[in-house]
Amino acid sequence: MDEEYLSKLIEETKKRDGGLILQQEGIPEAVVLTIEKYNQLILDIRLNLPADQVGIEDLKQEAKETEQPGFQSHNNKTILVTGGAGYIGSHASRELIKAGYEVIVLDNLSCGKRSNIAEGSKFIEGDVSDLNLLRDIFASNSIYAVMHFAASVEVEESVKNPIKYLQNNAMNTAALLSVMEEFEIKKFIFSSTAAVYGSQEQMPISEYAKLQPESPYGYSKLLAERIIKYYCHYMGLEAIVFRYFNACGCDFDGSIQPTHSTHIFSRLIEVAMRKAPVITVYGTDYETFDGSCIRDYVHVLDIARAHVLAVEKFDTHDQFSHESGYRIFNIGTGKGSSVLEVISKTSEAIGRIIPMDIGPRRPGDSVQSVADTTKIKKELGFELLFSDIETIAKTTWAQAQRGKSV
Repeated sequence: MDEEYLSKLIEETKKRDGGLILQQEGIPEAVVLTIEKYNQLILDIRLNLPADQVGIEDLKQEAKETEQPGFQSHNNKTILVTGGAGYIGSHASRELIKAGYEVIVLDNLSCGKRSNIAEGSKFIEGDVSDLNLLRDIFASNSIYAVMHFAASVEVEESVKNPIKYLQNNAMNTAALLSVMEEFEIKKFIFSSTAAVYGSQEQMPISEYAKLQPESPYGYSKLLAERIIKYYCHYMGLEAIVFRYFNACGCDFDGSIQPTHSTHIFSRLIEVAMRKAPVITVYGTDYETFDGSCIRDYVHVLDIARAHVLAVEKFDTHDQFSHESGYRIFNIGTGKGSSVLEVISKTSEAIGRIIPMDIGPRRPGDSVQSVADTTKIKKELGFELLFSDIETIAKTTWAQAQRGKSV
């Protein structure tokens, strides 16, 4: 061992008022701050608060100070939200109610949570596959439009059980549209996914990119899109299909609890709360600026706002004639963040050190996936308000803190 090299490391540790020496195969390689010193620096620079106070009340104040564009009131219009007790559906229901719409939530609670149901909405427990229930709902209510969030969404599960995804995502969409046709309900907003694109070489990914899903989940959503397009072309349906990139974050009060916890921010918060020992970064040898994969992370509140804009688009009486009543929009930020960048910014935002481990690449992971958002900005007037990494991290953290007492 080079004694001069070791002495330099020790000297650097002293300069930093205490630290740790990292070793690689028994050889000292670097000096890092102690957890205490690291957290203190973060708090001094970013938060000026104790780490465990970065939570709900702080974020509520931020929400009040954030200027949100208002929507017109539409008290005479009722929106049916399928899957409205789920993660995205519950946020969209809230935003619809804020905008003055009446909301009916239909959810079988297999994944959704009763506590997530938007206050002020009418809740019906049931399944989209129950055609008689759908007929009862449409017969008893004057439905203006349907937002369809109810679906199965786990990629790994879809590989193990593809029939479930074919049924829940494609066939149930067809069933819903068939009953809508019976009652002449012609406005439909569909929750799709960027998984329909698969791996793409051209970045950012536009709505006109070649569709090549790489999982039963992605393929089932693509099948649902084609069924919707069929209804638009032949049945006079007006539909807006949203392809989400990486939905994350939570409303500022932290009250909507997650129904799936596979995305990176949920895993980071688990590590920060010591529920998991480490976050694994799968590959740091990609051709990106820091070697880790790049993804497009969009806050769920921005996604929810896009759905209200879609209903407003129907209100303009634009019949979408040039696309036979069928439009597709990406929902993303138009820029990517690397995995290492997300870890660093999340750690800084919540004031907690997040240990990481470097693992090998995972089969099937693409180098990057970033949305082209030109179309949604131009045609829906969509602008981001909440999709910076810090806001996503803080709201996910607040959600987790709230969840401890639920």
